[in-house]
Amino acid sequence: MVDKLTLEDLRTMAERAGLKLGDDELQLLLPGVNRSRRQVAELRELIDRSDELAGTFKAANTDRK
Repeated sequence: MVDKLTLEDLRTMAERAGLKLGDDELQLLLPGVNRSRRQVAELRELIDRSDELAGTFKAANTDRK
């Protein structure tokens, strides 16, 4: 299960990306961001790449928020 991002998490991520978003905009984005994170986690569980060498390196899969 993927941890839900909080408004503060999303604000930090937006600032790192150089975006200046207000709380109202972040609040609108938050449900979609959390839904997308859940969907990505579900897809990763369905795909077994252990037998494919190119699939064992997951550069985009980080634990950073």
